[in-house]
Amino acid sequence: MDSAPGWTVADLTDQSGRTFVVTGASSGLGVAITRHLAARGGRVVMAVRETAKGARVRAGILRDHPRADLVVRRLDLLDLDSVRAFTEDLGSAVDVVDALVNNAGIGTVPRRLSPQGVESQFATNHLGHFALTGRLLPVLTAGRTPVVVTVSSGLYRLGRLDLTDLAAERRYSPGGAYATSKLANVLFGLELDRRLRTAGSPVRSLLTHPGMTRTDLSRDLPSLARRVETVVMGPLRRPLDEAAAPMLFAATVPTAPTGRHIGPGRLFRRAEPTFAPLRGTATDRQLAADLWARSEELTGVRPLPAPLR
Repeated sequence: MDSAPGWTVADLTDQSGRTFVVTGASSGLGVAITRHLAARGGRVVMAVRETAKGARVRAGILRDHPRADLVVRRLDLLDLDSVRAFTEDLGSAVDVVDALVNNAGIGTVPRRLSPQGVESQFATNHLGHFALTGRLLPVLTAGRTPVVVTVSSGLYRLGRLDLTDLAAERRYSPGGAYATSKLANVLFGLELDRRLRTAGSPVRSLLTHPGMTRTDLSRDLPSLARRVETVVMGPLRRPLDEAAAPMLFAATVPTAPTGRHIGPGRLFRRAEPTFAPLRGTATDRQLAADLWARSEELTGVRPLPAPLR
């Protein structure tokens, strides 16, 4: 497994003049990513479901970094109409986006459907980000070392993607649906990379994961299960500033590798970006192409032509 030895968030270079869009910027990893980028001079568009919460996070960052350039915009990835409204509003405010960090996600939730009739974890974690990325590609293409960073999870290896049952009518478990959404993230990120290369685009597509992290994804578990999860798994989880390292590396280092899973490295060691190969179903190019085609159908967004296979 390759790595960037010794790289930490302290090695972030000056990001003045670059514009970042970070989804889920009002909690967990999104806050850490936003804070570090803003502290290094980057302009960050905080794409959040609850703008009041986003405004509170913005105010907290400004207390520590008074010159931070932070813009709060509403985005509910569960609803494709909200994705369209976000991109239309953003397009009227900025001409260029240098980096899109597809960070937001939900997990371990009871089965429910998006307004478009898709299971909520798949809809939020994959489909909303697919539509967002496709709609922002024109402004990304004009960016400086432009990049799309998609946050997945090592749990992608447990995902089982059935493109004929995206409403999860035949079978549903909260954990299984989460793993499937993370598999979709990986398939999307790799297929996006192939299509960008074929098109000769300057935009790169990178895949990252935070490892075991102190986020609130387990908030929708029953209370007893949540307490057990906290006691058992809590000591294994990295602080958010460490867990954010792979995403920050991918969004700011032009030599960060595509086609790999960029993570924080081994537990109980200082986080440094490591580059692991993708395995199993994630390497199924036909499934990736089929997912892309189905995502185009569901979103009405058709970002890039298919590469030669």
